[in-house]
Amino acid sequence: MVLETGEQEFMEFVSDPPIAVKINKMKERVRWQQPLIVERGIDQTRMVFDESLGDSPEFSFLVVGDSGSGSHGSNNPQRRIAELMVAERSNCRFVLHTGDVVYLVGSSEYYQKNFIHPYQEFLVGGDRPDKIAYDNMTFNMPFLPVPGNHDYYDLPIIYGLVSGTTMPLRRLLRSSLNLDVGWHGSVQGRAYARAFIDYLKAFDTKELGYHLDRHYTAKTETGRCLRYQPGHFTRLPNRYYTFRSGGIDFFALDSNTFNAPQPLPVTKEGDDYRHHLSKRIDELEQEKLQIIESSAQLNPSSPDEAEQLEDLHAKFTQIEEVKIDIQKQLASNENTVTDFEQLDWLKQRLIESWNNSLVRGRVIYFHHPPYVTEATKWHQAQTLAVRYRLRSVLDAVYNQVSKQTQGRPLVDLILNGHAHCLEYLRTDDTCHADSHLNWIVCGGSGFSLRRQRSEGADLTESFGDSQNRLVARSLLFVGRNGHNIYKRRPYSFLRIDVRDGYPPKFTITPIIAERYRKQWSNIRVEPFVI
Repeated sequence: MVLETGEQEFMEFVSDPPIAVKINKMKERVRWQQPLIVERGIDQTRMVFDESLGDSPEFSFLVVGDSGSGSHGSNNPQRRIAELMVAERSNCRFVLHTGDVVYLVGSSEYYQKNFIHPYQEFLVGGDRPDKIAYDNMTFNMPFLPVPGNHDYYDLPIIYGLVSGTTMPLRRLLRSSLNLDVGWHGSVQGRAYARAFIDYLKAFDTKELGYHLDRHYTAKTETGRCLRYQPGHFTRLPNRYYTFRSGGIDFFALDSNTFNAPQPLPVTKEGDDYRHHLSKRIDELEQEKLQIIESSAQLNPSSPDEAEQLEDLHAKFTQIEEVKIDIQKQLASNENTVTDFEQLDWLKQRLIESWNNSLVRGRVIYFHHPPYVTEATKWHQAQTLAVRYRLRSVLDAVYNQVSKQTQGRPLVDLILNGHAHCLEYLRTDDTCHADSHLNWIVCGGSGFSLRRQRSEGADLTESFGDSQNRLVARSLLFVGRNGHNIYKRRPYSFLRIDVRDGYPPKFTITPIIAERYRKQWSNIRVEPFVI
């Protein structure tokens, strides 16, 4: 297929803002280190739960991720998962969300359909979800997300969408693909910030002082901080933050600002690889156009054709993510920004955690998984970039606290999303401080599921001796499988029970809602202990 004049405008379907823009915009929204905040000695990266939640060493929590999908007609997988979560919530302390709260571009007008309605039981006033504004949500139990890449995405073709002037846009509008893009995107993460973060930018100076004195009342060893009060005030202090529960320190990160790929080498091999990547983008664009053409022939009112449309929708968004990853590789250079401020914060807080006798365990959660065998993510440059940067932090921490660890892993559990599956991996000897750690990807909670890579469960890496060595192994993978009428779609979330003791034990229970041959079934997988 030859691209027609004007079709290149459609090719930039979504855009990911530069890392420097993400960092600066989010700082503006929380008034990072504004004088009134500094004067009060407030730590803008920490929060404390209200005393009413209790702090016993044995507790449970839920984990969900990559959930923010549309209705899928009458078969809404996100709603199915949410209903199963409601059945588990009575004795759980909080919910962690590993990112991608709203697809496809985190647009504010999609929060109603793609977040508020599915999770209505977790919201104050949820019996009337239509009355809840996305930027005025209050949770009746702690709901603690981190931003995903789709929560930052924007839509650069808005004027083209309105006018419908280019051929590919006219094709898209004629197709039956419902991409949930809205009319503007996330506005560089603003919708996510207004939905979940304490949006201090909205206050004038007098109002800000009153707000800080009312809600930043908790006292900790790092200063005053925000008090999270379910049912009353449920804002997060920042895009990355930490909290403690039952003697476990939790660290929530924004991996969207340290996932830039390493620059390609300025060599003949590097030039050849750039040419290969550019050619791959052209191929992906052709695939997208073919999907649009195919979808225009399908009737979403037909159950069989609706399932075909769902598969085309999944393939379209999958191609878009792969393309963005390639574009990040091509754009990466020595001037590419990395969020070292956040990484240094994590390093320092982990060191402090290990030097605190009150802490018995550590959990980190963020969006992009450093280790994964889902077919679309395992080879991405962003995966390797996040792995490299997290390793550098953990190596630096280990150099400071190796005596305190007494052979224990630096972190008990690392939770991620981004890959549309449920996966449990364990690292082998990586020659770094991320060796022998437990990694769980929880990214199959509502959006289109993906398959495991054909290469299997073992992940290898090339080291200085040019030999590929085993660095991680997948011990459980739950994702799309089967073909045609025998295709299975097992959507999932986690229940995690934390036991008393030093070190703590974590019992992991995967809970699944599977759609197979147009029927739903609920599955509770045998728990495993880490």
